[in-house]
Amino acid sequence: MIAIAGIVVPAGADAGMGYAVVPTTIIYPGDTLSASQLQEVEVTNPNLAGDFAKSISQVEGLVSKRTLLPGRTIAISGLREPYTVTRGSSIRLVFSLGAMTISAAGTPLEDGATGQLIRARNMDSGVIVSGTVLADGTVHVRAK
Repeated sequence: MIAIAGIVVPAGADAGMGYAVVPTTIIYPGDTLSASQLQEVEVTNPNLAGDFAKSISQVEGLVSKRTLLPGRTIAISGLREPYTVTRGSSIRLVFSLGAMTISAAGTPLEDGATGQLIRARNMDSGVIVSGTVLADGTVHVRAK
């Protein structure tokens, strides 16, 4: 407790409870969050807990998994990284073994973010392979 001019204030009360990010408009599943749709508001509810976003930079560019309503906090678990490759698009499959590198045209059988393991079909042979999505949109195929 801190006594200032006869007023008793709980310690840490002046430190504030932080900020939370809330949408200013309705954001639908699959929408990418942009700074123009968000605002940071001061947290006034001491019972607010969970994995809510605390700064716009923490969530900008992520994709919503569920509908986000104006004025409601944004749960981090309700967001995901944007997909690097999307199902049905054209991609490059790359297999490396030592100094040998094989490259082929392929198509992903599922959406995938960078670093995620996905299945893809080799367009030349029709064989389905598994590989890791790279940042440039190629898929690095694993050896069986």
